[in-house]
Amino acid sequence: MKVGIIGGGIGGLGAGYELAKAGHHVAIYEKAPFLGGLASTFEVGGGRLERFYHHLFKSDTTIIALLNELGLDKQLIWEQSKTGWFHDGKVYPFSGPLDLLKFKPLGIIDRIRMGLATLYLQRVKNWEKFEHVTAAEYIRKLAGKRNYEVLWEPMLKGKFSHYYDRIGMPWLWSKFATRTKSRGKNFKESLGYIKGSWGILIDEMENRIKQWGGEVYTDTSVSRIVTEKGRATGLTIINESGEETEREFDLIIATMPSFILPNLVEMPDEYVSKLRGVEYEGAIAVIWVLKKSLSPIYWLNIGDRDMPFLLVLEQTNLVDPKEYGGKHIIYTADYVARDDRRWNMSTDEIVQEYLQGLKRINPDFEESWIETHYLHKEPAAQPIIEVNYRDRMPTTRTPVGRLWLASMSQVYPEDRGTNYSLRLGIKVAREAIADINAEK
Repeated sequence: MKVGIIGGGIGGLGAGYELAKAGHHVAIYEKAPFLGGLASTFEVGGGRLERFYHHLFKSDTTIIALLNELGLDKQLIWEQSKTGWFHDGKVYPFSGPLDLLKFKPLGIIDRIRMGLATLYLQRVKNWEKFEHVTAAEYIRKLAGKRNYEVLWEPMLKGKFSHYYDRIGMPWLWSKFATRTKSRGKNFKESLGYIKGSWGILIDEMENRIKQWGGEVYTDTSVSRIVTEKGRATGLTIINESGEETEREFDLIIATMPSFILPNLVEMPDEYVSKLRGVEYEGAIAVIWVLKKSLSPIYWLNIGDRDMPFLLVLEQTNLVDPKEYGGKHIIYTADYVARDDRRWNMSTDEIVQEYLQGLKRINPDFEESWIETHYLHKEPAAQPIIEVNYRDRMPTTRTPVGRLWLASMSQVYPEDRGTNYSLRLGIKVAREAIADINAEK
């Protein structure tokens, strides 16, 4: 069977890998000059680094299983991570229960209440009961007003800007569920990383697809999904030279953000409404290559909303600096709405603004520490998960025959994540083939 896949991110590669392994002829089309999407890499200090930060939780079983299948399991490293919280101009350790009990911005009663709330949410299995309530409303009732104001409101506002009070509680529940599985008996969190970068996994998936007779194209966009009598029959493709060709396929799997699909094919209004009804935020990350470490913390949440970014992630507190020529790597990252002023700002303007934030985190920080920096922007990085999202989410099987969608907006109740994109790509590939076989 000939299968056309739109998008060469982890979801598209996962679908292509699954189908090629089963003996189908796959052609993947990616408009960017590289594969991997948000997990794509570039060279830094002689090593490779993701454009947007990536790590693994113990619950990321789909990727862990794939690494084993590809013989890359020895590349997977696990390290205990250090988490911190920046509040009122000060960095606080925030890696476990004892750190919470010592967190002075909260009174002792609030600390205990937050600890009990955390234990409760870590044990909840029935996430459906949260479908009709916002995270803001629920966490205020469960953990109290002070905990909400100090911990959760800054995070929700930082993550979702003006959408913050519309986010459904299942989104927040998924965070507790994911991180619980990465904590050991000592409550310490272990995070994983692929030694050599996620590019190792991306390259091997591409190689296997090609070995099985598949085709993988970058710098190649799809301008139209061709249909006949209500069924997808092919793709109109534009290569890097601007040449347009049309190819026939028995099955099409689209892996782009939901709202893009209606631009490529006509579909019933009801389904289009769902596709366009899922709003997205973008991501902006400045990567700093430093001569010195900024702090001993890997993941630093920023609780002060006058700071210009949501978090600081020091990559080389999880991965040995030797991977990057002995340099220290940090991400300053933020999720931003479509109308955010930073989309129109130059790299230098953003860097100058972010520098002030780094100096607040470490007063000893000097600009002379900076070897270089990189700016990456992605306009559709985070679906907005509102209340009753399950009813709003588009189905993977579209109303157009033999056209399927595997988008980040469909991994609910989990939040965006590479593991879930891979899992969905594989799942959709299997279901699409089973559906076609059932027609016979």
